[in-house]
Amino acid sequence: MVAVAMVFAALPLWLGHSPYQMRIATLMLVLASYAVGFNLLFGHTNQLFLCVGALASLGGYTSVLLVRDLKLAPGLAVALATATSAALGGFLSYVSVRRGFGVLFVGIVTLAVSLILHNLLLGLRELTNGETGIVTRGLGLGLGDDPHRAYYAVLAVLVAALAGYRWLFSSAHGAALHALSEDEVSAELSGIDVTRYKVACAAAASALVGLVGALYADLNGFISPSVYAVGHVDIPVLIALLLGGVRTLLGPVVGAALFSAVDELVRPFGQLTVLAYGVLLVALFLVFRQGVVPLAERAARRGWMAVCRPARVDVSGPEEEVAGGIEAGR
Repeated sequence: MVAVAMVFAALPLWLGHSPYQMRIATLMLVLASYAVGFNLLFGHTNQLFLCVGALASLGGYTSVLLVRDLKLAPGLAVALATATSAALGGFLSYVSVRRGFGVLFVGIVTLAVSLILHNLLLGLRELTNGETGIVTRGLGLGLGDDPHRAYYAVLAVLVAALAGYRWLFSSAHGAALHALSEDEVSAELSGIDVTRYKVACAAAASALVGLVGALYADLNGFISPSVYAVGHVDIPVLIALLLGGVRTLLGPVVGAALFSAVDELVRPFGQLTVLAYGVLLVALFLVFRQGVVPLAERAARRGWMAVCRPARVDVSGPEEEVAGGIEAGR
């Protein structure tokens, strides 16, 4: 993980002063951060939250409106926005667990919440300006004024999230989450508080998504409901996670990088990009569920085992050779 962080930290030196390339790299980090949170939700607690964009929009709009209307300090506004997203995610998880919702039903409920929030942002024109959106310049931490500052701010959040993920799954809590993801009933019978773990993971993941959503509102310089729509956030996040590898540390990062590359290739085709995303998502579900990182780890392990496997030595002596010749003569 340290090597990956160093590579990304040095990436702006290679990209130079190209604002476009810096923006693409920053958006890739934003997508990777979303995918890390979704990996914790879907990969380890079987909660299919199809409201990642809604949680991000809650963080973005809350931070902007608190600064614009209540004149709060941008840092405090971002902190409150993060807490708001965490509260909504924890509440949705608690209701889902207490009601015994399955994975698909959780997906349906959270998708409905996403659509409700989207239409609410459209309807509250006096507050949100509807689809016209809000210009966020001067209402945040100033990330939109410096592409490099925006890049390193999102990178810091991503590295912190990955470090927290690694710490979590190297502790006893990681073993509990592993048992929960394999079989919830068995985990509960073994004494694991399934409700507490699910709600805590949902709150933590939602906080991460809300924080990144608030940073994105600042660095993008503009927000509108369509910026956080399901097609612009949730679908890319799902593709990135499946492409990189579920339940892996670097899967979200690798998947986000690959998705960003594919997105740049299909961007000239306009509306056909939606079709390309759909085909890619179906293909991932049907024939490529493991992801790039698990396959690469398996290939590396096989290669290492082949290198370390001792060579076969012919230990047959002269007696065996003579006996073999006699048998052949017979």
